[in-house]
Amino acid sequence: MTKPLSNDLRARAVGAVANGMSCRAAADRFGVAASTVVKWMGRFRDTGSCAPRPQGGDKRSGRIEAHAEEILALIAAKVDITLSEIAEHLEREHGERFAPSTIWRCLDRHAQTFKKNSTRRRAGAGGRGERKVGLARRTA
Repeated sequence: MTKPLSNDLRARAVGAVANGMSCRAAADRFGVAASTVVKWMGRFRDTGSCAPRPQGGDKRSGRIEAHAEEILALIAAKVDITLSEIAEHLEREHGERFAPSTIWRCLDRHAQTFKKNSTRRRAGAGGRGERKVGLARRTA
């Protein structure tokens, strides 16, 4: 998203319209689109300020955060619960559908991370495995 235009430019354009200039004429004078000046004037009439609204931020996590305590309790009760199982539980109990990635972001915000440890590595790694020790390499 682009950076908002300066408050000085906004104030000058709004001031020009307030002093009788049309939005289109003010837009031509200050080098912005007419629709931009119309939006600035609408914001000025509604709020008394032509400053830009805050950009970015999370607008939808409140829905999953309402269930955060229950999710953390599920993890405490069953340590190896999967994200899909949590999603199924929330849909069954509350009728709310969440993607596993949404649940993961909620867990990440609450510092619940999955770390591999030595107990989980006992089965050995897939792939090529470890190199044999003690064999001489051939030189060509």
